[in-house]
Amino acid sequence: MTGLAFLIPIALGMGLLGLVAFLWSMRHGQYDDMDGAANRILIDDEELGEDEA
Repeated sequence: MTGLAFLIPIALGMGLLGLVAFLWSMRHGQYDDMDGAANRILIDDEELGEDEA
């Protein structure tokens, strides 16, 4: 029973820490461009070099 007295506050603290980390990432724009990284991996760098020349 005394184990629950330690584990419940630790679990609540970890949940609160995760919520704070999520809200921090939302405020700093981590989820603004969800498709950009997936599309950039498909673009060939050599094609970009030829277009610039």
